[in-house]
Amino acid sequence: MGSKNKLKRFIENDSFQNVIQPSRDELITKKFKFLGNWNKLVFKNTNPIIVELGCGKGEYTINLAKLNPDKNFIGIDIKGARFWRGAKTAVESKLSNVFFIRTQIELLNYIFNTNEIDQIWLTFPDPQIKFQRRKHRLTNPNFLSLYKNILKPGGIMHLKTDSEFLHGYTLGLLEGMSIKPLFSNHDVYKNKNAPDEVVNIQTHYESIYLKVDKKITYLSFSFND
Repeated sequence: MGSKNKLKRFIENDSFQNVIQPSRDELITKKFKFLGNWNKLVFKNTNPIIVELGCGKGEYTINLAKLNPDKNFIGIDIKGARFWRGAKTAVESKLSNVFFIRTQIELLNYIFNTNEIDQIWLTFPDPQIKFQRRKHRLTNPNFLSLYKNILKPGGIMHLKTDSEFLHGYTLGLLEGMSIKPLFSNHDVYKNKNAPDEVVNIQTHYESIYLKVDKKITYLSFSFND
């Protein structure tokens, strides 16, 4: 993407009412006014909040929101030029239950309060296969601790990926934590019991993977109270 296009998207993001771009300083000094107040100040309802981390173009966030008008959705990514597409689609589709945040996932505890979120989706995150990159895996123990903190008791984690490595790595961590998955499958499109929201929504790259018969895995679980 050219620099002119990126700049145009950044400018347009600033005009969208559904895009929130807090500074790092605003977050770590706890001056972020929406912390703990997402239902009250942003969505202005008491509906459940579902978050997609590393949302990219926002395809999953948008489609989940369309399927579930009685729930609130937040897509998070550090690259605003990417989620610009999702934010624009939400505006064009008049979806009032969708917001996007430009921030780092490491700062989740400064974005959401303890027990504020009902579900978290991880859709096709970078598996970070190399050992020296393990601290960046979005299901490593540090990130799982972050997710557990902001999720309500019984809240659900979803992991959808084309990486058998990441799927297996996450299952191993859950076993070590004595957590039994709610659902786990290594080829979810061939599983008749797969949830509708898993097989009825596809990202752009996922559709490409499926055309070459690449397996898509899916895993969901809740943390022990």
